[in-house]
Amino acid sequence: MDAFLDNPLVAQQHGVVSTVQLRAAGMERGAVAAAVRRGLLHRLHWGVYAVGHSRVSYQGRLWAAVLATDGVLSHRAAATVWDLLPVPAGPIDVITTREARSVKGIRVHRSRTLDPINDVVRDEDGLPKTSVARTLVDLADVLDERRLKRVLERAEILRIADVRPLPGRRRLPVVHEPPMTRSELEQRFLALVARHKLPRPEVNATVGGFEVDFHWPRARLVVETDGRDTHLTAAAFEADRRRDAELLTVGWRVVRFTWRQVRTEPGYVGRTLARLL
Repeated sequence: MDAFLDNPLVAQQHGVVSTVQLRAAGMERGAVAAAVRRGLLHRLHWGVYAVGHSRVSYQGRLWAAVLATDGVLSHRAAATVWDLLPVPAGPIDVITTREARSVKGIRVHRSRTLDPINDVVRDEDGLPKTSVARTLVDLADVLDERRLKRVLERAEILRIADVRPLPGRRRLPVVHEPPMTRSELEQRFLALVARHKLPRPEVNATVGGFEVDFHWPRARLVVETDGRDTHLTAAAFEADRRRDAELLTVGWRVVRFTWRQVRTEPGYVGRTLARLL
């Protein structure tokens, strides 16, 4: 048993092992019981132990839940591993197609639709979790709409959002509408300007060495309309801020509106422009 303390599997599983793994490593049933008496193994769940210590990290708790149920991290637990939710204080969620019951510290979800090929992903250390798509759909069953939308927005920020429908499962709410084409955006923005009886801007002209979406020369005002796909990458974000700063140094104010704001909040956009012009 002492030699098993240095087994790479222990480190890989954050200090947690199962009886099955111990037996596979050559330990007899009596040796496992003796290791428990000596304080080398500390029982976490039936057939699952912490090796050499009694305190287990959150990652170790995840491993313990998976080993105890032969399941896959799901729902809130999978969301924490995907960095979509903070670490919850409650039990670890696992999903399985096998017979298994919830126990203290583990909440078991039975599923007949879990696809081991498309719905399960393993971390570098082998820890199984549901895919982003499956995790989001499962969360839709346990979170209210406000919290679910926050998770979807977080997934989009991390660029891991996957909201494709799964067979027999509900569709997720749409967080962002699809962007308009450039010509559609121009038409809608110019119509918005006319509706608020504002001066018509110059369109797609060069200002301070940069091509800008809209600008009013007399007011020294530039308006840029941002789309998620082209403006939320790290490189685009940095370039936009540098561009705004350079325009400011030569006397131009820059205001940015999103495509969604132009489409769904024209009143806000019009009122803001009226105050600036």
